Amino acid sequence: MIRTVSALSAALFLAAAPAAQAQDLYFDLYNNTSVTLMELYISPSNVGSWEEDILGLNVLGAYEATQVIIADGRADCVYDILGVFADGDEVDDYGVDLCSLGGYEFFD
Repeated sequence: MIRTVSALSAALFLAAAPAAQAQDLYFDLYNNTSVTLMELYISPSNVGSWEEDILGLNVLGAYEATQVIIADGRADCVYDILGVFADGDEVDDYGVDLCSLGGYEFFD
């Protein structure tokens, strides 16, 4: 099954720290698919490789949501995202601006 992604814009204006200062990034993650999300990798676009699975031992079931916090100490806003589903499908998205993101959605 082919899955796609959607970045949802933030509805609120947040006072941001200066660009050079690291800040934690928060956004809601929606698995609006019929398959469990088993792994989620989010890495700064300039890194060139995937970092650890941020779900760890957890999974995100079909039609579930959770809040994601990126607290990596970096001042980056642009990240790459890879989702791995229980049926073996992988969905990747590159160059996502997490600083202006209100939510991120995987959907069928």
